[in-house]
Amino acid sequence: MENVIKSVTATVQNGVAKSDGKLILTTSHINFEPYNKRLGLGPYTFELSHIIKVKKSMAKGAGIFPLSTDAIELTFTDNQMKTFILGNTDEWMKLLTPAG
Repeated sequence: MENVIKSVTATVQNGVAKSDGKLILTTSHINFEPYNKRLGLGPYTFELSHIIKVKKSMAKGAGIFPLSTDAIELTFTDNQMKTFILGNTDEWMKLLTPAG
């Protein structure tokens, strides 16, 4: 079992679809475990080495109306993007931003 560095309640947002769950950062992966697995938004597991960009993002109502700035967007080497709504975005940005 990998060491857990940080864990927080978060929401993954994909367009208008959202799912609450647990975002878990380990020494080599980031995992999202949805509370409701029937929504089809997770679980997700990504290798930290596959993150190429981390930026602040907006939580959006109906997928278009800005609600808050409490979100981060991760871009991966396969050009896939995931947006997570969570607290302490600055801390998560530091933890997830690739070195170099």
